[in-house]
Amino acid sequence: MSQKQLKEAFISNLNGTSLLEISAGLSLPPLCLLCRGLLLILYYLHHGKPVSSRKYSLLLDFLVLVSPLLFSCTVLSPIIFFIPVILAAFCAGIFSRIYSRVKREARAPFGQIVEEFQRARLDPECIPAITVFRVYVNVLTSISILAVDFPQYPRRYAKAETYGTGVMDLGVGAFIFGNALVCPEVRQRPHTTQPKFSSLARQAFSVWPLISLGVGRLLSVKSLEYHEHTSEYGVHWNFFFTLALVRLAASLLLAIFPKHKAWLLAVALAVLYQLLLSTTSLRAFILHGSDGRDSRLGFLDANREGLLSLFGYLAIYLGSVQVGLWLLQPRSSVRGWLEALRGLALALVALGALLQLCQACTEPVSRRMANLPFCTWVLAHCLLLLGFFLLADLALVFTKLLVKGAGVPCCWEVVQPPDARKKHRVEAVPVGRQGRLSQPCLISAINKNQLLFFLLANVMTGAVNILIDTIHSKAAFTLCILHLYMFLNCLIMHILHGRNIVLKFW
Repeated sequence: MSQKQLKEAFISNLNGTSLLEISAGLSLPPLCLLCRGLLLILYYLHHGKPVSSRKYSLLLDFLVLVSPLLFSCTVLSPIIFFIPVILAAFCAGIFSRIYSRVKREARAPFGQIVEEFQRARLDPECIPAITVFRVYVNVLTSISILAVDFPQYPRRYAKAETYGTGVMDLGVGAFIFGNALVCPEVRQRPHTTQPKFSSLARQAFSVWPLISLGVGRLLSVKSLEYHEHTSEYGVHWNFFFTLALVRLAASLLLAIFPKHKAWLLAVALAVLYQLLLSTTSLRAFILHGSDGRDSRLGFLDANREGLLSLFGYLAIYLGSVQVGLWLLQPRSSVRGWLEALRGLALALVALGALLQLCQACTEPVSRRMANLPFCTWVLAHCLLLLGFFLLADLALVFTKLLVKGAGVPCCWEVVQPPDARKKHRVEAVPVGRQGRLSQPCLISAINKNQLLFFLLANVMTGAVNILIDTIHSKAAFTLCILHLYMFLNCLIMHILHGRNIVLKFW
């Protein structure tokens, strides 16, 4: 077999992993975020000032936010269920140290601190969990697209061939989910009046980079004879095309139907598509081609997975729009967000039950077809990850209330309550932020140039695969390559952020 055939066989005919293992893995990014925030607060407590050095900030962020994920999806994957426990214990140890020192100095009762925490008002202008979710999906995807070509990356984490739940299967859906959370229909103010098709016009203009990248990927893969998994999207199709068309189709539907009914559109579309899969020959066509022998003749036949899975991805996008609208409902206090988390937990229970019912009555999860169980699974696990990030954020808010003046980048800011503003005759400003410069932050750096980050990851992945025999690499060499690859990408984002350069002109 040629090197190309070996690499294609290496990522083919896989069956995914368990939902429990994926859930355990999803707890790692929020725990890393919490750990980084607690370390910054502890540093402030000891030195009376935040970490101001951009060099040390980048090193800390990479070692705490990125490096644990690289280890957990490679050499530490056999103990993936123990890693969250270890990280949680480490976070608990840092918090205990912070609390014990604050308690000696302030001697405030714990009940009083909890009451103050629940009454605390949060900056209503931003929800950091959305930004962190989108950045981490990008980071995890970037890690996986290269790591999957190395033997240390478990085959069960790679994309399943037909049925199954792999980590990379979830990554595709999470990318759609993250895009929908910040789409124009979600970000539009409730009482602003705009032409009905203005969002569609903006989307039509903003998707041309995705189409260009899709064409560029197609040409480069074919010209370089780069290995590809045809049953993912087809012969000519790729995920850039899927994302572009889903965004356009969703904007068209939301220009016709009320956006607050997006969940109804999502349910109708997903159920109708599943009925077609179950009651017609559509499933057989997607899996085996028009002649039943996996033919790839004609554009539709050659790209049947990519074209027909658009219905499932569109359902995920519309459901995610509804989530985005719910998240942006006015909530100014910690108590309001705790109630929102309860609602989120109920939604997770409902989606979990629905997923089991769908798999029992129809078929297992299939990313290849983007069927109803796949849509349900993606929404459930994306809500789970988003809920974890909200919990981590609220834990950091609680800790910041203990250490007055401490700041954590990409975390909720506590603003002064109305009575305090009236008493001191000042505007509402984040507590502890008066006159303080913003701290360097890798998450903010990646967020400013997310598409460039993903593009660089794809280019570097291609270069590594062309230059290196990844399949026969040893563990130490694999870890060095993956760390160098991610650090270079993060360093470029860090430099661009430091110079306030945003490479976006659409």
